[in-house]
Amino acid sequence: MPSRHPLVQTLVGMKGNTRACVFTEPLWSVPFNLYVPYASLYMLALGVTTEGIGLVASFGMAGQIVFSFLSGAITDKYGRRWTTFVVDLVSWSIPCLLWAFAQDFRWFVAAALLNAVNRIAQNSWGCLLVEDGDRSVIVHIYTWVYVSGVVAAFFAPLAGLFVGRYDVVPTVRVLYLIAFALMTLKFLLLFLISKETEHGKLRLRETRTTSLPKLLSGYGGVLGQILRSPGTVLTGILMLCMSVVSTLNGSFWAIFAVERAGIDASWVGYFPLVRALVMLLVFFTAVPRIRALRFRRPMLGGILVFAASQALLLSAPSLGLPALVGNVVLEALGIAMVNPLLDSMQVVLVDPKERARIISILHVAVLALGSPFGWIAGKLAATDGRMPFFLNLALLGVAFVATIAFSRARSLERM
Repeated sequence: MPSRHPLVQTLVGMKGNTRACVFTEPLWSVPFNLYVPYASLYMLALGVTTEGIGLVASFGMAGQIVFSFLSGAITDKYGRRWTTFVVDLVSWSIPCLLWAFAQDFRWFVAAALLNAVNRIAQNSWGCLLVEDGDRSVIVHIYTWVYVSGVVAAFFAPLAGLFVGRYDVVPTVRVLYLIAFALMTLKFLLLFLISKETEHGKLRLRETRTTSLPKLLSGYGGVLGQILRSPGTVLTGILMLCMSVVSTLNGSFWAIFAVERAGIDASWVGYFPLVRALVMLLVFFTAVPRIRALRFRRPMLGGILVFAASQALLLSAPSLGLPALVGNVVLEALGIAMVNPLLDSMQVVLVDPKERARIISILHVAVLALGSPFGWIAGKLAATDGRMPFFLNLALLGVAFVATIAFSRARSLERM
């Protein structure tokens, strides 16, 4: 019976902050999935070059380095709940308005830098989501977060219909305004129905008389703690590879599909629907079994499937639409297998007392190493539109080898 499904039982049993975070998430994920398939085409239509799109991505990632570094100390100093509320407004509500009224490259750079502040909220929101939750179902909790985003993709074809009728620029401007309204509502609701976590209250008391610079100065000891943990090191490597792959796919997939594979721009919004159907199937069949498997198998399997999706995408100029559909199906399988497990690793494999600062350092390292890739991919795409996806294949190869190399660590065998 559906009511006995592990994911359904987890959803019904959610309480407190976990319930508040998961149940309000569609107000962010629905508008995000409406505009994101067209973001790069929107930039092109406003005169931004492919090189410029890569630069915007790199500027955004560079800004994220700074705010990721600050995120742990700010989250501890000002609390999970307040930090999430204020930063969400700054990093999503304001950029949505900038995107909606954008005129040229400068507007996108400004929006990307403000959007980078979201790295603070990713840390604080993650703590708000899991700190008072049941660790035994942590994979299921993160799966529901992804399900929220996947279900939102069912609305993406609506954007395609309007793009086909009114063109890219006017449609996407309206989508950004809708995103501003719904996301802002989400931030307000989450703030009203959530409360500070028990560990958050403890950290507020411990840091009340400690300045922010002093909190930041303690990162050296935390870095040593990370380097002594093979599981945390692997988590960082996987975060880096998957972050860059996601960024390059988000920046160049639609351009490649339209300019190299020859599909009409109005079709772009339908591919998230295919991706959503596949991911839902995986979430409700394979993901509940992941805890019963050894760590190595689902992670390696997901990486291999993801790599196969990139290889199939590269064949799209000759094979056309079937290759694009196959690419989206395989990519969805890979994402659905890898992402919930990777998010769970960030919770399970870190010291709860230092979670905020450890996650902060991991994000800084990932972004510092990953920020040049947007610019590099933009330069490569300007000469050959296939190159960003060859780069993705190389990064997935690194992730595969790293998983094999680190997977014998005891901390990973217990997962």
